[in-house]
Order: sequence, then structure tokens, then C-alpha cells
Amino acid sequence: MTTSEHLDTSVIAATGFDVDTRQEAVIFIRKDAPVARSEGFAALSRVNATANGRSIHATLVFVGEALLRPGEAGLSNAARRLLAVKNGEPVRLSHPPPVDSLAFVRRKIYGNKLGAEELQGIVADIVAGRYMDVHLAAFITACANDRLDRHEIVYLTEAMVVAGQRLSWSHSRIVDKHSVGGLPGNRTTPIIVPIVAAHGLCMPKTSSRAITSPSGTADTMETLAPVDLDLVMMRRVVEAEGGCIAWGGSVSLSPADDVLIRVERALDVDSEGQLIASILSKKIAAGSTDVVIDMPIGPTAKVRSHASAKHLSALLCDVGAELGLNVEVLTSDGRQPVGRGIGPALEARDVLAVLQCEADAPRDLRDRATRLAGALLETAGVAESGCGNALAAQTIDDGRAWRKFVAICEAQGGLREPPHAAYHYDVFAQRDGTVAAIDNRIVARVAKLAGAPADKAAGISMNCRIGDRVTRGDVLMTIHAESPGELEYALAFERTQPLGIELTE
Repeated sequence: MTTSEHLDTSVIAATGFDVDTRQEAVIFIRKDAPVARSEGFAALSRVNATANGRSIHATLVFVGEALLRPGEAGLSNAARRLLAVKNGEPVRLSHPPPVDSLAFVRRKIYGNKLGAEELQGIVADIVAGRYMDVHLAAFITACANDRLDRHEIVYLTEAMVVAGQRLSWSHSRIVDKHSVGGLPGNRTTPIIVPIVAAHGLCMPKTSSRAITSPSGTADTMETLAPVDLDLVMMRRVVEAEGGCIAWGGSVSLSPADDVLIRVERALDVDSEGQLIASILSKKIAAGSTDVVIDMPIGPTAKVRSHASAKHLSALLCDVGAELGLNVEVLTSDGRQPVGRGIGPALEARDVLAVLQCEADAPRDLRDRATRLAGALLETAGVAESGCGNALAAQTIDDGRAWRKFVAICEAQGGLREPPHAAYHYDVFAQRDGTVAAIDNRIVARVAKLAGAPADKAAGISMNCRIGDRVTRGDVLMTIHAESPGELEYALAFERTQPLGIELTE
């Protein structure tokens, strides 16, 4: 650092703070830092931070003198990654320029329609980190309750695609699938990808980690093989095996989506238009041409009525068609979890049981996977209409799906054994009865309190399904945890709340 830079109060030396703020960039400085006085910064000010030729918007947090030396700035993990700075390197702080696209957000708050350029401006500023959480919350709320019409959904989807990478492949048809969600254990992707790849189709599947659920597809797959693939590695796997199952965060596809989802979850707000843009933008950015969407319907699933499913399905298909994406929606039973396992390793063992044709493999998971895979095989012309399900099932039965799955795992870094939890607790039926209902949300919460998805072996094994007759003392579920403390968290909730499994006489 030069002498002139030492005199510049806006320049401060970076130091690592190892603070996980997810995607939000946060910079910590002392309350008595000269830059705070010279620039007039206040706590939680929005600042522009520049280093190594990169510039980001960050939230400023004041800390006590004991945490930082004079002239130091602590960077959250996200800020350090975005600026690519090392300890001691200079970071310049200044007031950020006005965010012009906030005017478009205000227009939407007052009920006006937004055009393509306006939504592109909003999304570009979101991806650049120029929006504070309060701005994101305002945009999400303004778009909630079906306030985006079909044209706006198309424009928002396009804007989200443009803001990130867009992959291209040598194959003329790229197939994909998506589940709308809300159903624990619905881990069909690791079964579908090897089925369709075994028939020569190309399925470069990028999947998410859990946000509020006990496991995402990437969490489950990570117990079986590496999923943190960069674009070069992803292409290598797909070229060799026809498919992959990778974490979407390792490639920058529709990066605005992760930011919006984080705030949507905190608000507990679901926007129909943003849901559609979220799903379709990632599929288009991944280079997909044909997508099958699984839409579970149930009182504790994300979609709760057939009327809602019909309306959402029509919008997904219409918006997809306008953007050159062939979309097919299959509705399914969303009244209860799928398979036995809820949690990364437990779900992985269900996947292995299906692919290895074990006698006690969960039939519902197999049937869901073959139905969705069959639809993709029919869409791509591999199977005749009405014959896809049978062909998908045959691909499992004759071992082709298992062999392809092993090959994909080896190409991604090697197949491994899912871990087992050290602690278990059986939950027993307190009386005789018939299982009448299972609350997906309560069961998922128990699995999360047990440690899932951060603890890969944690979660729940379900031992009953709707319609089963049980007697007092039968095991309804088993809770798995990696530590006694986390098992106790789950049990404390289970003791004070309705279990989520309703029995009738």
C-alpha cells in the first residue's frame, strides 16, 4: 500500500471473518473507523466495496474495538468470495450510486404492469447485489398474490436467464425434470437420470440443496458421489455418460433465483409468477428443450387443490412454449412422504434400493420415478405413446439403470456409501387404528430438528403409510440423529406437538 493510500480514509485492509451470510455481502468495520466518519456511514448502510478491479454492494455492520484492529475490515464469506481478496489487501469503501431500477419496483407496488426492460433492470441489479433485503422483500411482495400477468412472467423468466450463464450442448434435445415440491422423500431425480441416459438421451441435471426441507436432491446425491462440479467437469461427465446430477450452485444458472428464494422463504410468501420464472429460467439456462414437471397435490404439499394445479400447469406450459421450452406437467398424490427415508442418507438408501431392485425397495418411489422417466422417453421419441412407463421399469429391472448410475457416480468422482446415524429413537403408536393422514410439514420439521440436512445421516424412517392398519406399540417412524443433543431437539418437539400421523378407529 502506498503512502497516499494510507492517507485515504476510504481504503481499509481486508481480513477474513468466516461469517456465513449466504449470498449477502456484509462488511464489518470498527465504530471508530475513519471511513465511517469521513463518509458519514451509519450501521447497516449500503456501501460500494472495490478491490482487485471488482466492485460489489455490501451491507455495513459496526463492531466493537476488540474484534478488529484499526484500519481493518472484516468480510463475510460472500463478500470475500465476490471480491476475491486475501487478508491485508486493500478494499475501498464508498457510497453506492443510486439504484435506478427501484423506481420500477415502486411502480409495481402501485399496481402497474412492468415491461421486459424494466424487469431486466430489476433482475440485473438483484444479481449485482445492489438490492438490500428490504428492497427484495418489496419486489417479492409486489409480485405476490398473482400480481404478475402472463406477459410479465415471460419477461421475468427471460430476465433471470439473461442474468446468468446459459449452457449449450451438442445434442439436439436436452431433457429435464422438476418437482414443484412440498413432499419429503420425493427423490426421483437420481433414478430418472440413469434411466433416460441409458437410452441415449442427454440429461445434464442441476439440482438444489435444501432451503427449508430436510434434504434437496444435491444433498441426497452428495452422500453417494461428489456434486460440486464446475462447468468443465459437468461437461466431461455429460459427454461421457449422457447425464449428471450436480449441485446447481456450482454453475451460475439463473443466479437471481437463489437470492429471491432466500427472501421468499423468510417472508413465507409464494408468488405464482416467481415460482414459474424460477423453475423455467433454470431449465432454459441449462439448455433444456423438454421438461417434465411433477406436481404433487395434497393438503400439506405446496399445491393443495386440483383447481390450483390446473391453473399452474396451464401457465407453466404456456410460458414455456412462448420461450421455446416444451413443458409437460404430471400431477401426483401429495398427501404423504415418498419412500421411507427423509433426510440425505436415508433418501439415498431408498434410491439405491430401487436401482438395485431390492425386494423391499419403496414401491411408491419407484413408480413415481418410472412414470416421470417414461414421460421423458415418450417426449423424446424413444418410447411410443403409453409405453414409456413400462420401458422405464424394464430399464431398472434389467440392471441398465443401475449400471448407468454407477458410471455417472464414478465420472463425478466415485460412488460412496451413505453414512449411518449413531442415535435412533422409535416412535410408537399409542393406540390401535388406521393411518388416515400424514402431515408432510410436521414430519419434515422433526427430520430437520434431528439435524437434516446439515447432518447427512439424520432424519426419519417412515414405517407407515396412509391406509395402514396399526396396533398399539407398532413403530410409526424412527428418528435418526448424529448426536444426542439433536435427537433430543427432535424428541422435545415430538413430545409437545401432534405427531403428524393421524389415526382413526
